[in-house]
Amino acid sequence: MSTVSFPAVSDNTVKVSNLKLSVYKKKVEPIGENFVHHAQRAIRNHTFSEYDEILAEKQRAYVAANTKAVDPDEALFDEKIEDESMFSIEAKDWKTADLYMAMGLSKLRYRATADQIIKAHRRQVLMYHPDKTSAATNGASLKQDSIFKIIQKAFEVLTNDTKRKQYDSCDPKSDVLPPKAGSKYDFYETFAAVFDSEARFSKKPYNVSLGDANSSKEDVEKFYAFWNRFDSWRTFEFLDEDVPDDSSNRDHKRYIEKKNKAARDKKKTVDNSRLAKLVERAFNEDPRVKSFKEAEKKAKEQKKWEAGAAARAEAEAKAKAEEEARIKAEEEAKNAADSKVNAKKAKEAAKSAKKKNKRAVRSAGKDQAYFGDAAKEEEIDAQLGNIVEALNDDQLVAVAAKMSGDAASVKAALQEIAKQLAADKAVAEASVSYFL
Repeated sequence: MSTVSFPAVSDNTVKVSNLKLSVYKKKVEPIGENFVHHAQRAIRNHTFSEYDEILAEKQRAYVAANTKAVDPDEALFDEKIEDESMFSIEAKDWKTADLYMAMGLSKLRYRATADQIIKAHRRQVLMYHPDKTSAATNGASLKQDSIFKIIQKAFEVLTNDTKRKQYDSCDPKSDVLPPKAGSKYDFYETFAAVFDSEARFSKKPYNVSLGDANSSKEDVEKFYAFWNRFDSWRTFEFLDEDVPDDSSNRDHKRYIEKKNKAARDKKKTVDNSRLAKLVERAFNEDPRVKSFKEAEKKAKEQKKWEAGAAARAEAEAKAKAEEEARIKAEEEAKNAADSKVNAKKAKEAAKSAKKKNKRAVRSAGKDQAYFGDAAKEEEIDAQLGNIVEALNDDQLVAVAAKMSGDAASVKAALQEIAKQLAADKAVAEASVSYFL
């Protein structure tokens, strides 16, 4: 610590411009940022430029330590759930919700990685947790609680490989639809996106591409060969009707499982047909294929021309005759086969219908609780059998058609035919006495 003092005089005053200043002593202590910097430079023997570089390095280290790293995945996530209809879905109907949208992954969908799903879930929980929203809305509403439960269910599905495949199989928002027929579009750009989307269902690695106008014939053939032999893992279990957990009703459980399997098989068949038609359409509209076919056609024509007009004419005539003969033979064989098959089908159908009609008449008594006369069960069954055996084909059809009414109308129809058969002497009256 240093002191400052003024020279003393006998009368304790100093004359300065006729002013009188009192003599006093004051302690002065150097402080402040500049003094600290000066002291540090002096102690470490640094120049001003050296010390400035040290300060700059400390500043950079501080900024790096206190600056939050930017996660590149953040740009891929949705800022929030934009579709207001998502908030009106009840938790029990979570299957109707867009699970990727619920997770904030509308941009990525099936392309989202496991790490991105975990990050997105953490982000959505912080944004839509009922405790979080209740603080902002003075109590979380049922709507907010439902969206949070849907988010949790989405996380459960999307982090399970099997369940995620089932959901991705039924996620229409991930599909890229082909252009409308007849519209104007860039073939390569449009269909490349369509096939890239379909390729997510491939069991085999998707190591081909649609290419462009400069692709070789070999590459084009390889591409369409891949899609003509496409092996899809796509399933439709996500759309299954829920199977009841009640093990006491196993028959009903089996019925639901069988029904679900039939529905999945049907959807799979429809999807395979759709994909086959898509590949066929792309092949037919591919300008390269058209170019290859045209080149092949010209090459063949040139070869024929070089072989000579006479030989060409003879070959064409022979080929035409052979083709006509082949077509004629195929048509005759097909007509004969169709005729045989149709005749057999008609015969079998008539036979089956006759059996069905006989059963309808024979079981009329049982179906109608024996017309309230259960004591004559055996007699009614026996007489119905007599009626059936006596009916001709036309009568059988007419009577069977009347067996679906109520007991009174069925009995009346049987009485009518029994009287007719008895009158025609087709049956003895005693053998149909119940209906007379």
